[in-house]
Amino acid sequence: MADTSQTYQYSHEWLEQIRAWALELGFSELGVSGVDLSSAEPYLLDWLAKGFHADMHYMEKHGLVRSRPAELVPGTLSVITVAMPYLPQDRTAHDWQARELSRLENSDEGIVSLYARGRDYHKVVRGRLRKLCERIEALIGPFGHRVFSDSAPILEKELACRSGIGWRGKHSLVLSRDAGSMFFLGEIFVDFTLEPTEPVSSHCGTCSACIDICPTGAIVAPGVVDSRRCISYLTIENHGPILEELRPLMGNRVYGCDDCQLACPWNKYAQTTPLPDFKERSQLVGQKLVNLFSWDEATFLKNTEGGPVRRVSHERWLRNVAVALGNALREAGPEEAGVLRAALLSRADHPSELVREHVAWALQQSSSGMSYD
Repeated sequence: MADTSQTYQYSHEWLEQIRAWALELGFSELGVSGVDLSSAEPYLLDWLAKGFHADMHYMEKHGLVRSRPAELVPGTLSVITVAMPYLPQDRTAHDWQARELSRLENSDEGIVSLYARGRDYHKVVRGRLRKLCERIEALIGPFGHRVFSDSAPILEKELACRSGIGWRGKHSLVLSRDAGSMFFLGEIFVDFTLEPTEPVSSHCGTCSACIDICPTGAIVAPGVVDSRRCISYLTIENHGPILEELRPLMGNRVYGCDDCQLACPWNKYAQTTPLPDFKERSQLVGQKLVNLFSWDEATFLKNTEGGPVRRVSHERWLRNVAVALGNALREAGPEEAGVLRAALLSRADHPSELVREHVAWALQQSSSGMSYD
């Protein structure tokens, strides 16, 4: 355990050194908050009571532990929060949003969310945080700590906002004037006291671009997302069938959805990552839906190894791509429709009832009602 008797005296000096090391390790920002998040509990309880967590029952199970860091990790006195940008280096500040939005117009192309095209961020962020902890220990001596990145019941966004990383945007994500929202969050729970960094005020103003663009109307109020309608939830966390009324609204998105971030004016300041870990994998960018649907399980596992996409399993991957194929079929001409239908028919007798159901729905989406067998 660290000697906490004089930590506040050296807090500012330590923090500047820790921040410098964080930048060297690929983080773009670092802040500190306390552990009293009680003022956030009414919002959390209301969100859960309204069922906005959908089938993510673990969120309800953990309940208020999320807002009580010292209960999750006894002895925690301060939380260090970091941001790590994930835009690949080939992105340019002036056109990357437009380029990504244009992909949505290519109905025969499968769209994987930007954050999921490289290595699994959980591993990258936590690994770099552990290295940061090693440097802190060299500075102050042994101390109690645990590192997290979307890997425990924690109000990550609340901690980030309290530490000055950014403010809560109307899409519910953390926004920064210097970095937009295209970054991951990570935390170090420590057993010594650091002086909290100052939070920042909101700069969304009257803008409602993120709310207006959401394909399924999942942003039900500024800062409030109903997961039951969110395409990211539907394609990733959801283990069952996708509601039929929402399938046509998903377009060609097969893993996650970036629309609210692509529409956000602040993301013109989004930073690119210095790390090679988030370089886009060619198998997940610019690929035709027919090709993605042809992957057998071995190919799926190979192409998603070490990345976030693997978490959906091959079965749910086929479910998602089947929906996108159905949406493409609705717009296709006779020749293209024949190719799409052939792909779907190849999975019509799939062992999984979940896959069969979505394939059958997709085959019914012909724009003219004609058969192109």
